[in-house]
Amino acid sequence: MKRLFFILSILLTTKLLFAQDIKEIVREADEKIRGNSSKGTYTMTIQRPSWSRSITMKSWSLGTEYSLFYITSPAKEKGQVFLKRQSEMWNWVPSIDRMIKIPPSMMMQSWMGSDFTNDDLVKESSLVKDYSHRLISSDEKIDEYDCYKIELIPHEDAPVVWGKIFMWISKEEFLWLKAEFYDEDEFLVNTEILTDIKQMDDRVIPTRLEMIPADKEGHKTILIFKDMDFNAPLKESFFSIQNMKRIR
Repeated sequence: MKRLFFILSILLTTKLLFAQDIKEIVREADEKIRGNSSKGTYTMTIQRPSWSRSITMKSWSLGTEYSLFYITSPAKEKGQVFLKRQSEMWNWVPSIDRMIKIPPSMMMQSWMGSDFTNDDLVKESSLVKDYSHRLISSDEKIDEYDCYKIELIPHEDAPVVWGKIFMWISKEEFLWLKAEFYDEDEFLVNTEILTDIKQMDDRVIPTRLEMIPADKEGHKTILIFKDMDFNAPLKESFFSIQNMKRIR
């Protein structure tokens, strides 16, 4: 009996450690692409079956609680600012001299006409804290990268949108290369594909992100990282409603 108890204890400890390892892989992949703080410039291209348009922007972020986006083109949207402070989101529209607070009922609506939602910007939930993690496969391949396929299931009381997420993370660099997002009925809603691995500041990350809705043929949104400065010296006071009108 003592031997059996010892073996079961070892197996349980190993299982717990392995689960912790999977959680740390998700944490590292998430933090690698986000950083503790960052500033950068992006181009977002919205593609539809009969047209496409591009938007350029600057962004600043601090942890998971604060972010600010300033639209630099096209001329029609230039000067618009989006601010996230914790779970709140604000939009400054200079053309009508109006500050708009985006209510919770609008969080799943399209952001700037793209396949991203307002909630994608706020990202109130945490991939690390609000989900349990399970290794589905350690034998996946995306392009030339050997990957882990990891299932994320939300905790019952977590403030999350998705019913389930699958992530593909490379084994060596812990690069986030693909994700599938499912609703509460386990229907696929969006597929996220990350490519063009490049050096950005002090790290190697994917610099092209495609968001592809499952039920809209010919629709996708492409986000390209033009430049990034990680661990930028930013303070919470930078992410203020007053600063939205001053930022350039």
